[in-house]
Amino acid sequence: MKYLLDTHILIWAFSDTENLSKKVRNILDSEDGICTSIVSLWEIGIKKSIGKLNVPFSIKELEEQCIAQNIEILPINTTCIDMISKLPDIHSDPFDRLIITQAQSEDLTIITKDSKIKLYDVNVLW
Repeated sequence: MKYLLDTHILIWAFSDTENLSKKVRNILDSEDGICTSIVSLWEIGIKKSIGKLNVPFSIKELEEQCIAQNIEILPINTTCIDMISKLPDIHSDPFDRLIITQAQSEDLTIITKDSKIKLYDVNVLW
């Protein structure tokens, strides 16, 4: 199974492990096939720049941490972007909507605490 980390899970994985469930921590510590989306790095960068997020690392440092932990950073393709228009209007967050379509198009299980994502036709784990 391959997993796609939602943005908050990526942040928690490198800064605040107490927020992660034991199940998620075990997966991060022992499983292969852990991915994150370039969308998450983009979201972190934007939210940092407008003062909505305070994390102790730069995007470059986050990328380096992903590489060191063998977390693959997935690019976004036009298929994912095109699929957004077909999603039901449950979640208004554009970053999450793109993460959802990426998981759908690549058959990934999203690791997230976000209850709205569970309402989509996508595999979710928490």
